[in-house]
Amino acid sequence: QKEMYTFADRKGRSLTMRPEATAGILRAFIESGMCGQEGVTKLFACGPMFRYERPQKGRLRQFHQLDVEVLGTEAPQADAEVVLMLWTFLTRLGLQNLGLELNSLGCPRCRPGFHESLRTFLTSVDQSALCEDCTRRANTNPLRVLDCKVPACKELVKDAPSIIGSLCPDCAEHFAQVRLILDSAKLLYKVNDRLVRGLDYYQRTTFEVVSGEIGSQTAVAGGGRYDGLIRQLGGPDMPGIGFACGMERLALLYGQPQAVSPDFYLAVLDDRALNTGLLLAQRLRERGFAGEVSFETRSVKSQMRQANRLGARTCLLLGQDEMNRGQIVVKDMATGVQNTIGQDDLEQAMGFRKS
Repeated sequence: QKEMYTFADRKGRSLTMRPEATAGILRAFIESGMCGQEGVTKLFACGPMFRYERPQKGRLRQFHQLDVEVLGTEAPQADAEVVLMLWTFLTRLGLQNLGLELNSLGCPRCRPGFHESLRTFLTSVDQSALCEDCTRRANTNPLRVLDCKVPACKELVKDAPSIIGSLCPDCAEHFAQVRLILDSAKLLYKVNDRLVRGLDYYQRTTFEVVSGEIGSQTAVAGGGRYDGLIRQLGGPDMPGIGFACGMERLALLYGQPQAVSPDFYLAVLDDRALNTGLLLAQRLRERGFAGEVSFETRSVKSQMRQANRLGARTCLLLGQDEMNRGQIVVKDMATGVQNTIGQDDLEQAMGFRKS
């Protein structure tokens, strides 16, 4: 609640900026009538979120999230599919040194018993060492004490009971099936029985992808199952699971993008060749090649220097003589070898299609 970005508008009405996307997506899912269709529904969204927090590396008051939701099934295969999708997405970006953490928070049947065990444990520790939030949560929502990032609180709860041992048979079997699928996919993960996530609607599977390269905010993405949330928002009793991925944190991990060298640089040597040069470049781009075109006629020496600066693989030279003969000069920038070819043969000389 303290992280809500709330303010009064000009008429004194209290407005709260959305802190996450799931609740809004589910309300739209309900109000649009999509919840009445049969089968599984898969949705995604991307947009700005707002939280009233102290800005630091990896944590902004306005940030962007990629959000994925799978609605209409409680099958453990759906949980595994969502986790595998997230992992595939991150690894295809080329991100490295990531870790996957997994937990199960049980369900409304088995969680109350764990709450009592956790409350009993918390009464046995030094209450004065708990932060203000954890002192309040110890009675109202003890599970969130495990989520506290204050070092003193983390130290106090390190010997707290594990929720894994309190799972009912159905939840234990569900979690075992999720793990079995991930094991079969050879996806490495760590079971973290302290992983509860920061939102109270999660139950059963929860997960996070973490990195040590973005400061104290180690979570890159995370999510979990929320089987009772659609009903709480006024919809049918329908299960769901999803995740959110912080785009700014991805950008921190991705680092500065490396400049991509063009496949060609087309040097126009005569004003009358400008239009033809642009059309030839467009032909190559439609074949999947990336390239730059000179919009000013300069000396050959100057244009070759520009091709070198860009790191172009090939330099194409087009002047009035080449125009008159329907030709173009193709120069390999690595070897220095150049040939004059017909313009109709340009794609063949470049390799037809790059991709």
